Amino acid sequence: MTRFAHRIRAAIVDLDGTMLDTVPDFYVAINRMRADFGLHQPVTHEQIAQLVGKGSEHLIRGVLALDYDDAGVEQRIEEAMTAYQRHYIAINGDHSTLYPDVKEGLRALKEEGLKLAVVTNKPMNFAGPLLDRKGLRGYFDFVFGGDSFPKKKPDPMPLTEACKALGCPPEQVVALGDSSNDAHAARAAGCYVLTVPYGYNHGVPVHEIESDGIVDTLLEAATLIRQHNRDVL
Repeated sequence: MTRFAHRIRAAIVDLDGTMLDTVPDFYVAINRMRADFGLHQPVTHEQIAQLVGKGSEHLIRGVLALDYDDAGVEQRIEEAMTAYQRHYIAINGDHSTLYPDVKEGLRALKEEGLKLAVVTNKPMNFAGPLLDRKGLRGYFDFVFGGDSFPKKKPDPMPLTEACKALGCPPEQVVALGDSSNDAHAARAAGCYVLTVPYGYNHGVPVHEIESDGIVDTLLEAATLIRQHNRDVL
């Protein structure tokens, strides 16, 4: 792992693929949306996992592209988004599960005195209720979704704005995520980044992401940060 040059005062945590396995929720909502269009061959979990992470519109465009050409996608995207959102809200959190040691890791980060923010490309009307339902909201000082700012990850804007909200310079912030989106945004914002190996990353191995280290769990990330902060006292 790359040695951090500064004491770490805050962490920015991704949601889908980092704290929660949400593909099962996407699977249900997307295939119900497809049924509305008369498409009864289910999209697989594996296909969905490769499309997750760049926002709802990117996800639905990718799903539609499995059956329609570019013109067909454009013709249907508005109706498909409306249907998808209706189905997703109805089941949000029903099938998603916490990854191991997520709450333990968040608790350890808070005990270390870190401020915490969620930065996800998931829209706020999905992200907020999901965090509430899974008992995660209370760990965070701020929650920012894919519609909180004009740009989404991998653009650095969401992380830059989150650092401002947290009151910490980027060089004192670690981003925790599962994908190149998280790493690229963190690098461009000037934050450190640790990646977990169990998420989605658009079907690309996590070891190909340029990060400051791979941690098996958020609890391991908290342990590394604690050790680092003791060393720089």
